[in-house]
Amino acid sequence: MTVETIITLSILCLGALCMAFITLYALALLGERKSTATSITFDAEDNDIIFLFDGETLINATQSARNVLNAAADIGSDWSKLLSALIHRFPSFQTEIDDLVERGNMDIESRDGSAVLRCEWRNGLARLSLLDMENAQSHIEMDYHSLAAMEQELKTLRATSEHVPFLVWRELNDGTVSWANSAYVTLADAQLPLGKIPSWPPIALFDTKQLFATTPGDFKRLALPNDTNADHPYEVFPMPTGGDTLYTAIPADRTVRAEKALREFRQTLTKTFAHLTIGLAIFDRKRNLTLFNPALLSLTNLPVDFLSNRPALTAFLDRLRDMKMMPEPKDYKSWRQEISALEAAAKVGTYEEIWSLHGGVTYRVFGRPHPDGAIAFLFEDISAEMSLTRRFRAEIETSQAVFDSLSEAIAVFANDGTLLMANNAYTSLWGSEGTKDLHGTGVLDATRIWHSKCAPTPIWADVRDFVSCMEKRTEWNNSVRLWDGRRLNCRFAPLAGGQTLAGFSPEITTFQTRIKSQPQADPRFVEM
Repeated sequence: MTVETIITLSILCLGALCMAFITLYALALLGERKSTATSITFDAEDNDIIFLFDGETLINATQSARNVLNAAADIGSDWSKLLSALIHRFPSFQTEIDDLVERGNMDIESRDGSAVLRCEWRNGLARLSLLDMENAQSHIEMDYHSLAAMEQELKTLRATSEHVPFLVWRELNDGTVSWANSAYVTLADAQLPLGKIPSWPPIALFDTKQLFATTPGDFKRLALPNDTNADHPYEVFPMPTGGDTLYTAIPADRTVRAEKALREFRQTLTKTFAHLTIGLAIFDRKRNLTLFNPALLSLTNLPVDFLSNRPALTAFLDRLRDMKMMPEPKDYKSWRQEISALEAAAKVGTYEEIWSLHGGVTYRVFGRPHPDGAIAFLFEDISAEMSLTRRFRAEIETSQAVFDSLSEAIAVFANDGTLLMANNAYTSLWGSEGTKDLHGTGVLDATRIWHSKCAPTPIWADVRDFVSCMEKRTEWNNSVRLWDGRRLNCRFAPLAGGQTLAGFSPEITTFQTRIKSQPQADPRFVEM
C-alpha cells in the first residue's frame, strides 16, 4: 500500500466521521425543539393563551390560543393571522417583536393596560403568552342566553362588514391597518407585486394623511397608489373611533363620469351661448349668478369681475339700475316691490317686459324658470326693431291721414272678401256700422248695407263675384241711385295680392254746383 493510498483512506474516514457528527447534532437539536414544543401541553392550562412559533409557522398552541386564531382574519400565514387578532389591542407588537431574538424576552402591555403579551425566545422558537392583568381567580358569570345573543350579534356584524360592496378599515395613529373587511383585503392583495404572498397587515391603499383636516362626515377623493391618472377615484370618509380612525371608501367612478359629462355639457352650452346675440344670465336657487354669456356684457356694460364674483339677483339688478340700464322707478320702495314681483313672475315663466332706456335703446327682457329652482333672464336688444316699427306706424298713420282726406268713399277688400280698410268718406256715406269692426266685416255684409241704402240694382252680386275672383281682372265702373235721389258713381279696381278697391263718388246736383260756384265772402270782412 502506497503513501497516497493511505492518505486518501484517511481523508475519507475523517469526512465520514464529520458527517456522522453533524447528523447526530441535528437530531439532537430537533429532539430538543420537539420536546420544547410538546412541553407546552404539560405546563399550560386549557384556559391559558400560549402560542409557539417557528418563524411564521405555528407549531403548537393551547386550545384557547387556537380559538383566538380561528376568530382572526383568514389572511396569509399563521403569524399574519395572529397580528390581525392582536394588533388592535397591542399597537406596538409588530415593531417590538423584531427585537425578541436580541433581548430574549419582553412584556408588551396592551393599549388599555388590561393585558400583557409575554414574549420569550426559547431554542430558536418564539413563545407568546397572553396574560390577563386582573386577578386570575376572578371571572364574570354569564348565562347561556346572553352568550348566545352576543355570538349572534357578532356573526351579524361580521357578515355585514364582509358583504358590504365598499371598503371599510381601521387604522392606528401611525397609519397601520388594524382591521379591514374582505373588500379592502381583496383590493389590497390585488395591488401587491406579482408573486408576493399576502400578509398582515395589508398595505395602505390610500394616503390618509390628506384627510387629517377633513371634517368628520365629509369626504375627500383619493386615488389608488397605482392609479396614476386617477381614473378610478374613491370617496374616503374618515371617522375617529376610540383612538383609532375608521375609514369608509366608496367608488366614485360613476360620479366622476357624471361630473365630466356635466362639465362637457356646460362647455358646450357656454360655447353656444357665446355666439348668441341675446344676453343670458342664469341664477341658481339661492339667486346667485352661475352662468352668463359675452352678449350680456355688451348689452349691460357690467364689469366682468363683478359678474365673475357671482352676485346675487338683487345686487345684479341694483347695479343695472345704477348704470341706468333699466327703467327708473318712482321711488326705492316701489323698486323693491318690482324686484319681488319680477322674481316671482320669473319663477313661473310669465315675466316679459319692454325696457325703454335713454338714447333710444330698447330691451325685451324675459324671465324663465329652470330646474332645481333656478331662473334665467334673457336680454334682447330690439332697438332696431322698435325703430322700424315706429317708422312703419308713422307711415301707416300718414297714409291713413291721406286716405281719409280723399273725397271719394273708398274701401279695400282682401281676396277672401274681408274688409281691410276704409276712409272717412266711406264711413260718412254708408254709416259708421260699415267700419265698426273691420275684422268681422266681409263683402257680403258690405253689399247688404249698400243694397239697403240704394235702389234695387243687380251690380252688388257682380261686385261679390269680382272680389272673390282669382283670375285676371280689369277695372270696371257703374252707377246706382241712392234713396235720396242722388246718383252714385261706383268703380271697382283690382289691387296687388288679390285685393279689391271699391270707390264711390256721389254726383253733385245743379243746385249744389251753383252754390259751390258762388264766391265765398272773406269772413274777415263780413259786416256784423
